Amino acid sequence: MKRTAKAHWSGNLKEGKGNLSTESGVLENTNYSFKTRFEEGEKGTNPEELLAAAHAGCFTMAVSSMFTQKGISVTNLDTVATLTMEGLTITGVHLSISGEVPDTSAADFEAIVKDAEKNCLISKVLNIPITSEAHFK
Repeated sequence: MKRTAKAHWSGNLKEGKGNLSTESGVLENTNYSFKTRFEEGEKGTNPEELLAAAHAGCFTMAVSSMFTQKGISVTNLDTVATLTMEGLTITGVHLSISGEVPDTSAADFEAIVKDAEKNCLISKVLNIPITSEAHFK
């Protein structure tokens, strides 16, 4: 399996603009720029936000998969991925997940969350500290 995305950029770093598109069409010429990356006030995305979204999605699906392997269907899972940058270095990602899962305990939920923190595909490719917290409903 291969997945593709495209980036286009015109101009210099600070005044230039670009757009991003994905094979699925979910992103179609989506704006990104210096301002959307490092400042406030302009609508658009940035690579760090997209990485956080990818990590949140991957991690949440990994938690669901682990419950599915135990024969348990989750009611709902909600994750916030917070990517931290210091200067031009990504220094970590924190995953905060809330979940409603029948026929399980808070301890089992937390154990699965910690496993997914280390083993979702995005976590495995990132060479930064990754932390998580579980909120069992």
